[in-house]
Amino acid sequence: MNKEVVKANVVVFIASFCTLVIELVAGRIMAPYVGVSLYTWTSIIGVVLAGISIGAYAGGLIADRYPRTSTLGWLLFLSGLGALIISPLTNLIGAAQLQTTLMVRILILTTAIFFIPSCILGMISPVVVKLTLNNLSKTGNVVGKIYAFSTLGSIIGTFATGFFLISWMGTRNLLLAMAVILVLSALAFGGAFSRKRAVFAVLAVLVPLVWVFYGYAFKPQLDEKIYYYFKESDYYTIKLSRYETQDGQQAEALILDNLIHSINVLDNPLHLDYEYLRIYDEFMRWRTKKHGSPQALFIGGGGYTYPRYLEVKYPSAGIDVVEIDPEITKVVYDYLGVPKDTRIRSFNEDGRWFVMNCGNKGKYDFIFGDAFNDLSIPYHLTTKEFAQQLMDLLKPDGILMANMIDSYEKGLMLPSYIRTLEQVFGKGHVHLVAVAPDFKGISTCVVVASRQSLDLDSFVRTIKSEGGTEMISHVFPQERLQEHLAKRPFVILTDDYVPVDNLVAPIFEERFGYKKNREAEE
Repeated sequence: MNKEVVKANVVVFIASFCTLVIELVAGRIMAPYVGVSLYTWTSIIGVVLAGISIGAYAGGLIADRYPRTSTLGWLLFLSGLGALIISPLTNLIGAAQLQTTLMVRILILTTAIFFIPSCILGMISPVVVKLTLNNLSKTGNVVGKIYAFSTLGSIIGTFATGFFLISWMGTRNLLLAMAVILVLSALAFGGAFSRKRAVFAVLAVLVPLVWVFYGYAFKPQLDEKIYYYFKESDYYTIKLSRYETQDGQQAEALILDNLIHSINVLDNPLHLDYEYLRIYDEFMRWRTKKHGSPQALFIGGGGYTYPRYLEVKYPSAGIDVVEIDPEITKVVYDYLGVPKDTRIRSFNEDGRWFVMNCGNKGKYDFIFGDAFNDLSIPYHLTTKEFAQQLMDLLKPDGILMANMIDSYEKGLMLPSYIRTLEQVFGKGHVHLVAVAPDFKGISTCVVVASRQSLDLDSFVRTIKSEGGTEMISHVFPQERLQEHLAKRPFVILTDDYVPVDNLVAPIFEERFGYKKNREAEE
């Protein structure tokens, strides 16, 4: 293998490696703005492939017209600049209020940010092939090796990014590293950049540019008034900020990607800021009056707000929390008030994997589903099959409670989820509870399911008889719920068919103003 072929293999390896790194980073860097959904990954993969395809076509034309090493150098240099501008461009336009559907919005933003870098990277391989083919009798051998090394770069870039690089470096520093690698490759492999003056000229422009933009585009924006903690884990962008509750208490807010997930008052674990947690607690108080300390399982930990509450209020309770991200659990111990000697048992694994393998049949009085949010819902935790697995873990009179953000009047996810649970628990054993009696607009509600029939009249009487504070839970009468569901379209969610992203997209648009603004214009 001669030097030219070795050089060609190294160049396409680097270009493909960087391309796949950028593609995988795209999903994470876009998450705070559009969530992580099927729409997000569809747009990213489609845009990157389109960029590579058009780039390959344009690169072939360029290679025939300018078959020079300097052409390769310029393409590598420009691809480095393309990688460099992704972070500042994302900051600039990521939150743009586009008056479109969710799918179109994600597609527009993804195209604006990632198409050009992908296109330039796609131009490199045709130029490399053109520069390397000086003996037509060995065309197949040379092209085969080039594409083999290109694919190898893609494979290693995929595994390295997903398993190691993002959690080690973070998305923005990783993009900066790719930009540096590509620019250095331009200096190493581009003939026009081999002269010392050219090298110094490039560095003289690039280094100040990176220096200026680093604080804005690549460095976490830590500010005691905004975020005092920032960490990119394998699953989320984790941020912490100061927060003042409605009654004036100083609290810590846990933000995952774009959404505040938990509010914890460090010196008052009995404070529940979110109303859906108070619904949980009213059901817990009703239950424990008859059955004593509960055995509770949480699918999704967040800031451990309610597990922390249970540990203090019910000293004999058994509390298991399944939180997929170990970094969140670490943050909870270090910053959010969970003591090191806690009785809470944490399991850092996927919720469904835990449920399938825990072996705790008929153990739990309560299972709390707290893994859903407004932009991304883990689809495998919504299906009929998973509901059956959860029911098997409940005691005969156990209760499943799951919070959900949707519109009672217009939402598609809520009726689908209720109907799916009814397939497992039985019609009449699934209830809807909200914080407002009129059930209007988009809000957080709680879906309650049980293996046995629940006497919710007894629940209401018990909580009201306590006095002291006004009852939070408003139970929608079962007859009216069935009448309403009969008028609403729904999908039975199964492992084979679970279009969760499609079901929640209209609510996302309405909640963030896209649908409302578009209708106002019309």
